[in-house]
Amino acid sequence: MMNNYFEVLKKDAGSYARIGRINSPRGIIETPVFMPVGTKASVKAVLKEQLDDMGCMIILSNLYHIYLSPGIEIIKKAGGIHKFSSWSRSILTDSGGFQVFSLSDIRKIKDDGVEFKSIIDGSSHFFTPEKVIKMQLDIGSDIMMVLDECSIFNADERVVAEAAGRTLKWARQSIKAYNIFRNNDNSRIFGIVQGGFNRNLRKYCAQSVSEMDFDGIALGGLSVGESRDITTEMMGYTSQFTDRRKPLYVMGLGDPVGILNGINFGVDMFDCVLPTRISRNGSAFTKYGKINIKNKKYSDDFYPIEEDCNCYSCRNYSKAYIKHLHKNKEIVSSILLSIHNINFLFELIKNAKAAISQNNYTKFKNDFISKYGS
Repeated sequence: MMNNYFEVLKKDAGSYARIGRINSPRGIIETPVFMPVGTKASVKAVLKEQLDDMGCMIILSNLYHIYLSPGIEIIKKAGGIHKFSSWSRSILTDSGGFQVFSLSDIRKIKDDGVEFKSIIDGSSHFFTPEKVIKMQLDIGSDIMMVLDECSIFNADERVVAEAAGRTLKWARQSIKAYNIFRNNDNSRIFGIVQGGFNRNLRKYCAQSVSEMDFDGIALGGLSVGESRDITTEMMGYTSQFTDRRKPLYVMGLGDPVGILNGINFGVDMFDCVLPTRISRNGSAFTKYGKINIKNKKYSDDFYPIEEDCNCYSCRNYSKAYIKHLHKNKEIVSSILLSIHNINFLFELIKNAKAAISQNNYTKFKNDFISKYGS
């Protein structure tokens, strides 16, 4: 199924960090890569032209949300999700498994799928592994995720084992559905590794998913309430048992330190709402850690968020002005902070690639983390 879909171009000498290339029909995706989250087919407070300017190669959209609104039929009628959203580059669609997981009071998990109520009008809906794949194919997703079942941190071992087993069963059904319904070679399918925080179960799931005919492998069920140290430990452990000929994706990881730790283990793809979510709360990434623009000291700080940052926001605006906008609930503050935060992660990964090219990744990572802090 891979057909030279993914190529490893360079490996770091002192870690598992690597530079790769996903050969997508909509353009090459250089890895490691961070995917801004466009949950409802739109990255919050950022125009596609601004993403283009930052060199964004792929965004993530969420099937659960676009299924509820505007609906799959509307997107099909528009000519697919790319035409509907006017985004010509690659789109990865999440299956909605995590959203269903997070709505535990209005969903019921069954062996053949998930029953849930709409957060919009309370109506009942049912996702099966086959339906999820068919819908993603119908809207023209470039990379589609299988339906999976995620467990909360410290969940009962029996619950975790059942969820992991169900996820593997659904993965096999998803591949069958993909082979039945696909009508072109543009869309690719990734499997998801679950298993909670049980090392033996994680290993088994990673090996099982690796043996299936997926184009890529994702680690799910992390960043669900555990500490960063546990996330890092489980990410590093599980990655050892995945098929490294395929791109490795850690779902929902998007803080700078987490990304660098992931790259250290050979992770190729990341996504998270964090850079845009903290923007709406007035926070910005800097090389010395996050800052909160609401702090009084920025009222007369007429310097950019970072003086050596070349993003649109830092080239044109000061912290004092952005603080003024945020204080007065002007939406432009979210726009400017979102642009900076997404660009910060893009530049961080660009610098990580340069370090990998020079076989110097470990020093680069450690130097950054020592300045950035927690």
